[in-house]
Amino acid sequence: MAQLLLELFSEEIPARMQGSGAAALKDLVCKSLKEASLEFDSAAAYSTPRRIALVVEGLPEAQPDISEEKRGPRSDAPETAIEGFLRANNLTLDDCEKREAGKGEFWFATIEQKGRQTADILPEILPEAIRKLPWQKSMRWGSGSLRWVRPLQSILCVLDGTPVTLEIGDGVPCGRETRGHRFYAPDAIEVGFFDDYEKSLQRAKVVLNPETRRTLISEKAEALAADAGYALKPDPALLGEVTGLVEWPVPLLGTIDTEFMELPDEVLTTSMRSHQKYFSVEKEDGTLAPHFVVVSNIDADDGGAAIVAGNERVLRARLSDAKFFWDQDRKQKLEEFLPGLNGMVFHEKLGSLTDKVARLENLAAALAPMMGADAGKSRRAAHLCKADLMTGMVGEFASLQGVMGRYYAMDGGEDTDVADAIAQHYSPAGPDDDCPIAPVSLAVSIADKLDTLVGFFGIDEKPTGSRDPYALRRAALGIIRMVLENGLRMPLSEIIALARREYRAQGQVGASDDPDTTHTLQEVDDDVAMADLVSFFADRLKVHLRSQGVRHDLIDAVFALEDEDDLVRIVSRVEALQEFLGTEDGENLLAAYRRATNIVEIEEKKDGTRFDGFIDLQIPAEHAEESLRRTFAEVSLEVRTAISNEDFTGAMTNMAALRNPIDLFFNQVKVNVQDGATRVNRLNTLAHFRGILGKVADFGRIEG
Repeated sequence: MAQLLLELFSEEIPARMQGSGAAALKDLVCKSLKEASLEFDSAAAYSTPRRIALVVEGLPEAQPDISEEKRGPRSDAPETAIEGFLRANNLTLDDCEKREAGKGEFWFATIEQKGRQTADILPEILPEAIRKLPWQKSMRWGSGSLRWVRPLQSILCVLDGTPVTLEIGDGVPCGRETRGHRFYAPDAIEVGFFDDYEKSLQRAKVVLNPETRRTLISEKAEALAADAGYALKPDPALLGEVTGLVEWPVPLLGTIDTEFMELPDEVLTTSMRSHQKYFSVEKEDGTLAPHFVVVSNIDADDGGAAIVAGNERVLRARLSDAKFFWDQDRKQKLEEFLPGLNGMVFHEKLGSLTDKVARLENLAAALAPMMGADAGKSRRAAHLCKADLMTGMVGEFASLQGVMGRYYAMDGGEDTDVADAIAQHYSPAGPDDDCPIAPVSLAVSIADKLDTLVGFFGIDEKPTGSRDPYALRRAALGIIRMVLENGLRMPLSEIIALARREYRAQGQVGASDDPDTTHTLQEVDDDVAMADLVSFFADRLKVHLRSQGVRHDLIDAVFALEDEDDLVRIVSRVEALQEFLGTEDGENLLAAYRRATNIVEIEEKKDGTRFDGFIDLQIPAEHAEESLRRTFAEVSLEVRTAISNEDFTGAMTNMAALRNPIDLFFNQVKVNVQDGATRVNRLNTLAHFRGILGKVADFGRIEG
């Protein structure tokens, strides 16, 4: 069995694309090998800033030989038919034999096809796989036509120690040579097998495996921080990015000038992280220490002293800018930045940020009682929540919006609840982000997202397919998470109406004094738009609950209930329904529901009417009918009581009492009898059964 070693050597590949590029190369090559009937034992992909490598173990030396039997025409078929069969398969009559098959005698031929050598197949399939690599962004260079993420310099392709030449085009050389570290080992290195390749790169100051580089960076950085009496601040995302920036990682500890330590920790961390890719260092109490860790790509002779000094100098300049913004911003109160929002357009059809803030103030105050928040504090927080967008610090570091607003609000003497709400009103920013839990923070955060959703749905700017330029899916999921995680009782139709009221209150023209920022609400039909928004919330709820193992059809079944749009209650119903359907009673009752519904719907269509479930007790009934109707009376009351108490598990348990009576009804009672009044009464009995189950969920939407 043979080993295939493939390396694509290029200029620096962006860190965020290395892992996906290596995985894509592995998938494409493995798929091509299998399609060529070249099975293998294993495959592994690796990446560094300047290369993507793939090793495939256990390849055969050649494709398997194929023996295929083909049946030709009948032995007494016209000569032209027999000649056509022979010509199509490159055969002579001597290669064939007559054999009885079915209703006659036919010509048969066994065609032997010898498998091709693997070394002959690779030059055909590998170039195609390389060209198909799906980069997020690609480029051409020079006068060539090849597109790749960065200029491709060379290809290493070796099969069991023997080089394989690949024609990729644009003069890219292919052989058994690679290169090591750009500075330490720039000359060509000849390799054969993967073990030799990996060890040769290690000697040439290149750590091939990204997981090994990640571990080296993490362990050495943590050791540096510990030696200084501190701890490394965990940052998995930055660790992953830095892993893709270096081939020979050498962490070094630098020092932050004391004058900059008065800056907020978030400013220091953001400045170091986003611009310089430095790791922060923490004290025991979690505050930042006056140090940072930079990861060098070389092992300098002076122990990294010059590298550290250079990075400290660059950081000093960065933090000087940040300190300037910090000092300048605090010369005025946060509220004094608000007039600047008048010139910032939220959306051309929805007005400026000043218009949005005006809506948020009223909406947050209206939502506040639903979560036990102070309406005045909620209004004040909404009033100030966007003000920091006009500060110098947020202009420099956009990711600090909200965070800086909190610092400036506290500096100006605002209430702590108000300041915290300003910082948290963008949360949750993603599925892994924590939700606010403080009442005022919840009021402002939900108001901000709800205003965005109602506004964009009102102008028919809804997400389509994968396109969601205004992050409306994230906004809806954020509201859902906040409501569920905090147990908030907020019916969707009610809070949507509150947000819609604020848009209507502003009228057709926005509140801005600047005619350039006025707007017209280009509305679709209002009822349709808001119904679409409720459906949109239902879809996002499905996505959220599906990740927790909840069936989407059960969510549909509950959302279909009239006036049921309380998310907490919906989830409680869904959980109870899922548990109930997992029991024997639940399965049988669902089957009975379908049988009853099918009968009723067929007869409704035939009669051109709808059976409303009214049962005439004066019409004679059989024993099974009477038993079912008595159970109806008992169960209906118990189900209504349980639902009113939001005891949905109890409601399901009570409904289970219908199982035996409905089974008995189907076994002993004929529905479509000759007597018209009796027939209608029995159809209404089934419709009544359908109605009782419909109080908990629309069982017609349940699948399986």
